[in-house]
Amino acid sequence: MKTTSYYPVILTRDVAGTAAFWREHFRFETRFESDWYVHLQSREDESVNLAILEGTHETIPEPGRGRVAGLILNFEVEDADAEYQRARAAGLPILLDLRDEEFGQRHFITSDPNGVLIDVIKPIPPSPAFAAQYR
Repeated sequence: MKTTSYYPVILTRDVAGTAAFWREHFRFETRFESDWYVHLQSREDESVNLAILEGTHETIPEPGRGRVAGLILNFEVEDADAEYQRARAAGLPILLDLRDEEFGQRHFITSDPNGVLIDVIKPIPPSPAFAAQYR
């Protein structure tokens, strides 16, 4: 399979509110909008896309309908410290405070209105114990 595009789709009960959250706090802009589906694209990198879909829409097979659960979206950034300060100033929930991980990340975790976890990451050198695991 030759993939030409890939993006996550968040199932929600509040399409407009969820899209507004991503536009306001993570610098996305709307590329398509209806009452049941919104396609967003990063203002800073057109290859970064995200979609918001009404969780009960008829295009979703019955067993998959509802809300998204058990999902973390990772965003690698140039300056995790600046993004952390911006998120705190905006009043976003900080579920994991900014910290360095031995496996090679400086990051924090927040969430969107649906409970989707958002991990904002700056890659850093891993500890010697983890460095050997990288290929």
